[in-house]
Amino acid sequence: MTHGRACRPATPHCRYRPMAKDLDVYRDWLGIQETTRPLSHYQLLRLPPFEDDAAKIRAHYRKMNAHVRKFASGDFAAESQALLNELARAMLCLTDAQRKREYDATLGRKDAGGLRRRSFEEILLANKIVDAAQLDKARNFAKAVGLEVRDAVLQQKLATADVVMLAYAEAIGLPYVELDDVGVAEAIVPLIPPPTARQHSCVPVMADESQILMASPNPLVPDVEEDLRLRLGKQVRTVLCTAASINQALAKYYPPDAPAVAKAAAPPGETAAPAPRPAPTSAEAKRQQLLVTIVAFNLAVMLCVFLIFAPLRGGMYRLGVLDLIITVVVATVAAAVTFVAIPKWSR
Repeated sequence: MTHGRACRPATPHCRYRPMAKDLDVYRDWLGIQETTRPLSHYQLLRLPPFEDDAAKIRAHYRKMNAHVRKFASGDFAAESQALLNELARAMLCLTDAQRKREYDATLGRKDAGGLRRRSFEEILLANKIVDAAQLDKARNFAKAVGLEVRDAVLQQKLATADVVMLAYAEAIGLPYVELDDVGVAEAIVPLIPPPTARQHSCVPVMADESQILMASPNPLVPDVEEDLRLRLGKQVRTVLCTAASINQALAKYYPPDAPAVAKAAAPPGETAAPAPRPAPTSAEAKRQQLLVTIVAFNLAVMLCVFLIFAPLRGGMYRLGVLDLIITVVVATVAAAVTFVAIPKWSR
């Protein structure tokens, strides 16, 4: 009796389903015959050692990512997700100029030193994303309205957003990701203050023992990176994505009424920044405003009555109509002033 072992276990159409303990995802799914573990990022992505072409690195990643996703809904969903994460980490490292240089050094590569990174405009022309006339048009538009050439190319729709951002990422030496591929690190989302995420258009996409990767259409400014480092206890690095994808992620994970952030652990020797108090919702703020206004009205009434009776020092006295009118007017004015001033005080 045969068990169909002539058919490769990695083939989705094969009837033979290996046990998880018999499955080697690198061999069976990726066709990697190297048996030494762990694999280097280059081996994992089936690249030549020290490959420097960012476009080639991404192309290999996308091809292997698409293949591994075929197993995401089957019996090996957990293995598939783990391998997808490993592929993403390898791609993000090898397309980050600084991290790649550090990683290559651990593999014994000597610093080339003389390599010059191409400018954004050089990449546009070399990859035939735009021609010289279109680039001149974008330059002139950027200068006239005070934009970067990248944003001018996007606004004039000379190329799609993903193509432009890929070229921009290569020019500044940062990785580019598509959020649909790598996803958002939902476990870290509650640790990022919603105002920070919305103001700087960033979401967390991946974390390891030493750093957290934040996706954004623009490199995070050093002050924001440092603030997040103190809050999260890890180094923060930017990976680039399109503005449209980050807006979708912000709408899902950091809506305007997002809850307060959780408190993250501080690194040894440092004190974690206190989590900001959650901003009340509009309904809660209105209730608080009305409550304080009512209290102000009542206190004003009590104060007016006290001032009316204080000079008597005894004896009987009944509030007259004029006294009542004065009391109500003063209390109303006090309540109105309180009602208007509360939102200014709470800023």
